[in-house]
Amino acid sequence: MAVVEISIVPLGTGSTSMSQYVAACEKELRENSTGLKYELTAMGTIIEGDLDQIISLIRRLHEVPFRLGVARVSTSIKIDDRRDKNSSISQKVKSVQDLL
Repeated sequence: MAVVEISIVPLGTGSTSMSQYVAACEKELRENSTGLKYELTAMGTIIEGDLDQIISLIRRLHEVPFRLGVARVSTSIKIDDRRDKNSSISQKVKSVQDLL
């Protein structure tokens, strides 16, 4: 199972506010994340599940700002694909919290 963090940034919008774009991406995520767990954070979104499904979903999310009229979009992706044991968003956080 993969854990992926993405950040989609519309460029050249003329505003420092991104909440309308984040909300539109979140709506797309809710409608198309079948079987994937995700968390919206202050700096991006974390998705866990099958990597092929996640990559396909990211492609759809990357298109959202373009549909809203943005001419340039920068998407950052971090992938943690652990195959020696099941890893999840909650397990990664718990591992750190157990050490505190």
